[in-house]
Amino acid sequence: MLEEVIAEGGGFALEVMLHSKPKRIIDFFLSIIGLLILLPFFLIISLFIILSSGFPVFYVQQRVGRGNEDFGLLKFRTMKKNADKAGLLTVGGRDPRITAVGYYLRKYKLDELPQLLNVLVGDMSLVGPRPEVRKYVDLYTAEQKKVLLVKPGITDLASLEYFNENELLAMSANPEDTYIKEIMPAKLELNKKYISQMRVGTDLKLIFRTLKKIVS
Repeated sequence: MLEEVIAEGGGFALEVMLHSKPKRIIDFFLSIIGLLILLPFFLIISLFIILSSGFPVFYVQQRVGRGNEDFGLLKFRTMKKNADKAGLLTVGGRDPRITAVGYYLRKYKLDELPQLLNVLVGDMSLVGPRPEVRKYVDLYTAEQKKVLLVKPGITDLASLEYFNENELLAMSANPEDTYIKEIMPAKLELNKKYISQMRVGTDLKLIFRTLKKIVS
């Protein structure tokens, strides 16, 4: 699938490939440093999850990554068991499927921390388009599929712009329709904008902007 996506990307694909190697080196070392620093927090969060709603601590969801290939995205579990069977979108901060501990993990984006492991093994990057589930990727146009030329990331321009996406969906009479017709296309445009500006300096700025957004 990767070859097909690159072929469709044309010159856009060549630009991406030029910046992939230094980006991977930085991702590798920063993810190791992050995991070592955050290990005590991983243990504390895991304990809270176990005490509040039992096992499992982690939730693995199939997402679509670089080259239109599926991979298992890691998160701290924030919902009741089998909650994803009731729908893939989370609507509002007080979605009844979210556990008490999960509410705060989501609020401060702490549920995303295990994705440093995805970055370490090479499935993801620290910065890049947020990975979607297959259901929504299958709706992409040929132009929108260009975002699959790069590894998905933990944060990016679209993540910052739609930081409170759940609240926006909660205000909609038809959340899934709103997501597919309004939010998803807008996010994909921001993804393409990021890819066209993809540099080490840009990534560092987005990481700091994300940290500032979380603590503000």
